[in-house]
Amino acid sequence: MSALLRRFLRPHRGRLSIIAALLLVQAIGNLYLPSLNADIINNGVLTGDTGYILSIGALMLGVTLVQGVSAVAGVYLSAQVAMQVGRQVRSALFRHVQGFSLREVNHFGAPSLITRNTNDVQQVQMFVMLALTMMVAAPVMAVGGVIMAIRENVRLSGLILVVVPLMAVGVGIMVRRTVPLFRVMQLRVDRVNQVTREKLTGMRVIRAFVRTRFEQDRFAAANADLTATALQVNRLFALVFPSLMLILNGSSVAVLWFGGHLVDSGSMPIGNLTAFLSYLTQILFAVMMAVMMLVMVPRATASAERIQDVLTTRPDITDPDRPAPAPPATGRVEFRNVEFRYPGAAEPVLQDITLTVDPGSTTAIVGSTGAGKSTLVNLIPRLYDTSAGSVLVDGVDVREYAREELWARLGLVPQRAFLFDGTVADNLTFAAPDADTEQLWAALDVAQATEFVTALPEGLQARIDQGGANLSGGQRQRMTIARALIRRPAIYVFDDSFSALDYGTDARLRAALPGYTGPATVIIVAQRVSTIMGADRIVVLDRGRVVGTGTHTELFDSCEVYREIVTSQLDTEDLAS
Repeated sequence: MSALLRRFLRPHRGRLSIIAALLLVQAIGNLYLPSLNADIINNGVLTGDTGYILSIGALMLGVTLVQGVSAVAGVYLSAQVAMQVGRQVRSALFRHVQGFSLREVNHFGAPSLITRNTNDVQQVQMFVMLALTMMVAAPVMAVGGVIMAIRENVRLSGLILVVVPLMAVGVGIMVRRTVPLFRVMQLRVDRVNQVTREKLTGMRVIRAFVRTRFEQDRFAAANADLTATALQVNRLFALVFPSLMLILNGSSVAVLWFGGHLVDSGSMPIGNLTAFLSYLTQILFAVMMAVMMLVMVPRATASAERIQDVLTTRPDITDPDRPAPAPPATGRVEFRNVEFRYPGAAEPVLQDITLTVDPGSTTAIVGSTGAGKSTLVNLIPRLYDTSAGSVLVDGVDVREYAREELWARLGLVPQRAFLFDGTVADNLTFAAPDADTEQLWAALDVAQATEFVTALPEGLQARIDQGGANLSGGQRQRMTIARALIRRPAIYVFDDSFSALDYGTDARLRAALPGYTGPATVIIVAQRVSTIMGADRIVVLDRGRVVGTGTHTELFDSCEVYREIVTSQLDTEDLAS
């Protein structure tokens, strides 16, 4: 946690110095007031000197006023710094995660990354707030209280040597027990988020298979684990705070008992006993403040470690130190002896892929499920990097590009159609912010989405829910296709993005594509044979290897794998007709 706080508190050094000074003034005021109160009792009340009482009372009011102003200003500045630190940590997490490859995202998991950027940051933010309001006041009050108490009476100060170690032992036991529990609790929060997220995103699947009761039980189990851990922590706190209050009140009784004998014997003025009791209370309250800090330390430490895990994770895929000069965007794509395997996998997903895709051509990639089709096209935008070999775009290895320069050459329609919360226009201009209305309608027309967008009450300004939840699967696919088309890139990659379209819409879209894409390179990953039959070249993958390339007619005659795929689908289509 210290590394995280050093990084994000460093820009606030000026305000931190002011906060420390204000807290110091506040602590000094707290230590000065009991001494003034003792003077009033000893020199004013006992002697009947009203003028002395009024003058010292006015001084006490002035000290209280300065102390109050310092407290208000200190809390205001502390809250301001804490909120800004929270904002900066969230921003740093968000920016860092944006640079992650799919490998890092899969390693942490979406639910955990969300928890780290919300709940964990909040824990650190609360800790900073408490630390800034107490970190100077508590030690000054504790040390200063001991000095002032000894000044009032040395013999009575021996009680402090008993009381403070007792409280320190109680606090130490609590911290030792709670730190592991807080780490576990954050994992439990992750699990609750994961189950909730799966329940919401998979609601239709859950209902279709009548698994509502099963999901309720799964959430109940995750919720019960979190509750049990939280109860363990709270039980510890439920024991610690009454114990500390018992020590505090017992100490006060002991002071009054022994101090009363000293006053009775004339060894100690009554005012000094009152001041000593105030100082003892301040010492013990300083320890209580430290306990409040330590209550936050274990959870904040666990949260800070989880945040640091993300911030210190170096993405596998980064921009080169010296990106290659960007060549003219022609759209030529080459795979040279490409091999790819996932971390820990015994066998590669792709092996010995050598392939060239020329500008202005349409290349289709087909194969059975798990053949590596999507993995192959994901290597082009560097969603993954090759394990061996290289992928070249316009003659330059993709690892030599600045990633934004590489991405600017691509129009990718992913396998899973995803739309953002906003309007139709917002989703389309996500790829091309400067596109005008005419360009939006042109892309929608090619994607065969004009009809349903026009039918929406507000047209381009119609609202789209997160993920496109208020659209059908085919409508979402057409919207994502239009979004890719509108930026007019040099390379279009359609990763199984026609699967939800009916045959008629599919045919019309493919017929409209060549006139729109022009000299650009088009790569289509598809399961449906009718989608790729008219491609200039078809690449057949089987178990991560290229087992055939050519036109539909050539492959049907020469490639057994392709012939099996075509035969199975044509039989199905014939039966359907």
